[in-house]
Amino acid sequence: MEDKLVVVDLLDRKIGEGYKKSVHENRVLHRAFSVFIVHGDKMLLQQRAYSKYHSGGLWANACCSHPRVGEKLSDAVNRRLFEELGISLKTEEIFQFVYYQEYDKVSEFEYDHVFLGEYCGDIKINRNEIEKIQWVDMEQLMNDILSMPNKYCSWFLVAFPMVLKYLLK
Repeated sequence: MEDKLVVVDLLDRKIGEGYKKSVHENRVLHRAFSVFIVHGDKMLLQQRAYSKYHSGGLWANACCSHPRVGEKLSDAVNRRLFEELGISLKTEEIFQFVYYQEYDKVSEFEYDHVFLGEYCGDIKINRNEIEKIQWVDMEQLMNDILSMPNKYCSWFLVAFPMVLKYLLK
């Protein structure tokens, strides 16, 4: 069954609902979240599964998804962390941003809530979602993004510098 997503305005106020496929095909702003996980000076990255409907094979933060209609954002974050990485951890929301990106037949127009957590332990990746994961030194990651931004998902390129600023304050 296809997820029903929360359609929002530019202030993240719910103005409707839509099925995931339709929302992405019709350029509709909807609520989403991105989870960044750190341990010391390293950040957990995932390479999206090549079978994903967009951005397959590109690198991104630990977990991204959408809350379902009627689902609390924190519950959605916990659900997807377990579904994608097999983990549970405490996260905090650190900021939000809106981004838009066109792909072949779909778009991402998302009001993205960014969460941060610290984790050190076993991870069991969901092969339907993730090709592989890696812990990357943040200094090395900054340099890699500057030299090869095409390896990374569009939302990650927007959010990572803001997460880094938050971590460094």
